[in-house]
Amino acid sequence: MDAKSIGVGALPGRIVMCADDFGMNPAINAGVLALARQGRLSGTSVLVDGPALNAADLAALSQAGLQVGLHLNFTEPLGQAGLCMPLGAFIRAAFLGRLPAERLRHGVLAQWQRFQALFGRLPDYIDGHQHVHQLPMVRDALLRVLPPAGRGRPWIRDTGRPRTRGLPWRSQAKAWVIAALGAGGLRHRARLLGIQQNPGFLGVYDFDGGVAAYERCMVAWLAQAQDGDVLMCHPALGDHPGDGLSAQRQAEYQVLSGAGMQHWLDTHQLMIDRAVSRTPEHPHEP
Repeated sequence: MDAKSIGVGALPGRIVMCADDFGMNPAINAGVLALARQGRLSGTSVLVDGPALNAADLAALSQAGLQVGLHLNFTEPLGQAGLCMPLGAFIRAAFLGRLPAERLRHGVLAQWQRFQALFGRLPDYIDGHQHVHQLPMVRDALLRVLPPAGRGRPWIRDTGRPRTRGLPWRSQAKAWVIAALGAGGLRHRARLLGIQQNPGFLGVYDFDGGVAAYERCMVAWLAQAQDGDVLMCHPALGDHPGDGLSAQRQAEYQVLSGAGMQHWLDTHQLMIDRAVSRTPEHPHEP
């Protein structure tokens, strides 16, 4: 039984609000850190080869009280050495078993080690830029680097079981396509290894439409969110030249930082989980 089903006086359900792409550019970093100060985030996923991983922002992030995750990347060219391909080609190669296995293994290990060099510890969780962490071959390489079962082992984002009720049909379709690209296979392996995952996933939409579109999606997501669900977001504070998604990132920041956000959370008896270094409360059930 979850908290919302208990009735009057129940504790609020906790959602895990994760901001992706920390390190990609200064506007994203600024948005994440501002929302952290406001208590509107649970965690942020870090691109360890991102060009905006400066010492000041890393120090601020370490003091922000957020979970910090590894945002595994093989599709965003950030000037990094190693394997990087356009998303479509990467997905095709993964499903055909044609990714260069040694370069892939080295890339996963290098990003895993780079995170530890930056933060002096293991990540709290792992996900993937454009959800690459769940793809065939990639998930196998990822699971090989994780430590044995124990308190410090990261949880892994599950994009499966998206909660899509009330969203525009295109956003619903996008969420289910993402889920079909490997969430089930990753979930099966994670279960066998005792790795925790989130019970539900929210935050997928067309990444367009400004504040009004994002507000509509947020209202729909929060209306169906359940305890332990992950809600992915991509905020930024200010414009960044060269980022084609900058306008919508700013729209997300406006909604996430606004007074309406707290009203919607209160309406649906939800709170943004601020517990650091813990897995989602409920792993997937069979």
